[in-house]
Amino acid sequence: MNESASLPLRIELHGPLGEALRANAAGRLSHFIIDETSPAIAIFAVEHVAQNREGDWYGEHAGKWLYAAAKSAARTQDPQLGARIRRVADFLVARQDSDGYLGTYAPERRFMVKHAPKPKSWNGEPIPRTWDIWIHAYLMLGLVEVNKHFPDARYLAAARRIGDLCWHTLREGGIDICELGNHHGMSATVLLDAAVELYFTTNEQRYLDLALLILQQADANPDLALLMKALAGADASEIATGKAYQLIWNLVGLAKLHRATGAPEYLRAVENLWANIREHHLSLGGGPWGGVAHRSREVFNAPGTFFPQAYVETCSTLAWIQLNRELLAITGAAKYAEEIERSAYNDLLGAFAPNGEDWCYYSYANGKRVHTTYWRCCKSSGAMALEELPALVYSTRTYGIDVNLYAPGMARFALVQAGEVVIEQETRYPFDGSARLRLALERPTRFTLRLRIPSWAKNASIRVNGEPVESDVRPGDYATIEREWQAGDSVALDFPMTPQVHYRAHRNVQESRAPDGSPVHQEVLRHDYLAITRGPLVYATGLIDGYKTEESLLLAQGAPEQWLRVEPASDQEEGPAIVLSPARRTPLAFVPYYRAGARVDGAWRLTWMSLAPEPRL
Repeated sequence: MNESASLPLRIELHGPLGEALRANAAGRLSHFIIDETSPAIAIFAVEHVAQNREGDWYGEHAGKWLYAAAKSAARTQDPQLGARIRRVADFLVARQDSDGYLGTYAPERRFMVKHAPKPKSWNGEPIPRTWDIWIHAYLMLGLVEVNKHFPDARYLAAARRIGDLCWHTLREGGIDICELGNHHGMSATVLLDAAVELYFTTNEQRYLDLALLILQQADANPDLALLMKALAGADASEIATGKAYQLIWNLVGLAKLHRATGAPEYLRAVENLWANIREHHLSLGGGPWGGVAHRSREVFNAPGTFFPQAYVETCSTLAWIQLNRELLAITGAAKYAEEIERSAYNDLLGAFAPNGEDWCYYSYANGKRVHTTYWRCCKSSGAMALEELPALVYSTRTYGIDVNLYAPGMARFALVQAGEVVIEQETRYPFDGSARLRLALERPTRFTLRLRIPSWAKNASIRVNGEPVESDVRPGDYATIEREWQAGDSVALDFPMTPQVHYRAHRNVQESRAPDGSPVHQEVLRHDYLAITRGPLVYATGLIDGYKTEESLLLAQGAPEQWLRVEPASDQEEGPAIVLSPARRTPLAFVPYYRAGARVDGAWRLTWMSLAPEPRL
């Protein structure tokens, strides 16, 4: 399937995702930026810009906030947030220079100024000059999003002027975009995403040409060679510095460029790296992780690396959700929706605090929860990622409606053949695998309803108005129901949620050759670990016995169901616990990772449990 998707007219979410969206709207989106005096916007004032010769990236918050707040205000119809968005956008538009520049740097530090090559840094790449292009990429995306929901020709004109400035700088100014960002240029080539988005909005060829020029320059840089390496099957850690956030954001732009041009090699490159990241570079909770051994922070580990103290940057989780958003829209494949769901219910919610303000910069499978400081990038990225989710629960296509994610709530659609359609989703998902979809239609209409069956949902079943459906119900795919739907029809789904046990090993293997030339392969270190999931949720416990950061468990004989049990929760909104009963010690209780430790700053979460060298009694 290769058919673009459109979005519901209106959607409301409840459950954990709905609670997070409401907290985000009442917290970060309402308080972080209010008007032009807010610190994240005040740095765009003429007085600050004139003296800013640093290499900071703080200007990104403006575009990120505009993007997320515009989505939130349009969805919730919050008049106060809408007014603040327009006020901030108006200030930025008025502040824009005549040449289109809308950044935070003094004139001599701007991306349009060509400088002599810089000395190399520790990892062999040129020391970065500024984050100027990066900031402008987010401003373009933010202004385009505001114009989409609060149309004003000035907002789109400001985004176009940025695009024009970038086009003239790269085409006529003798500047290669890879000179303008760190990580061998990836922090500047992210402009690819904004350029294609501007093309989609305006249908003006020069913005597509800008995107193609960015890709051309990125591919010509041997340290980056984005398209070439992706097509050749390179590991994500081998492209530029392997910086997760930047690389995945580049892939978002490349996926959009495929949508704009239809070039199959762009999609093939993105799918190659998606599969590589999915197989080798995700935490159990669905976030891109790194930070092991010699690798710098926020960088993909070498393939095959596993360590329970590796971590996920919340910015990378945003980019991963956006990449799966693009691939889901292009292909309609269930695997992309499943990755969105896994990331959302685990590493994204696991980085978020219930107050709607606090976020973790890094989330550890095994480690302490640390809420980050005021200016950190991940607080704005997390807010953006949450606002991506409502539009991804369903997709409308020419044949009907796809149900991509499961969460209690309601959505209203406009189908050409059916008029207005309302779907109400009644469920306690992700804590319970039972869901009922109730349909309301203007008139009886024949269309297709596709229901995603999670890959873990063995023996899933579907009933329409109480009768079993004949559709092929395969885990990891969509079940397709084509029929004449009528008002009052209901679809009941049952996804058995049996706890699943996952095993991983932290290994040190030495490779060499003997004197006769034969290969020598020796494992010199191995630590085995166990983790638990139930449905889409990863489970974790706190400090062992209240103070230990790890402990080796000796598993009892028998199948997991003999030493794991599901214990109903006293609070039905928080879902059940899972009790693991190892040999020779008291049982351990696990709860969903995102709420382990009561979601407070400083709480410990332990997902991967060390196993005894002889793992069974």
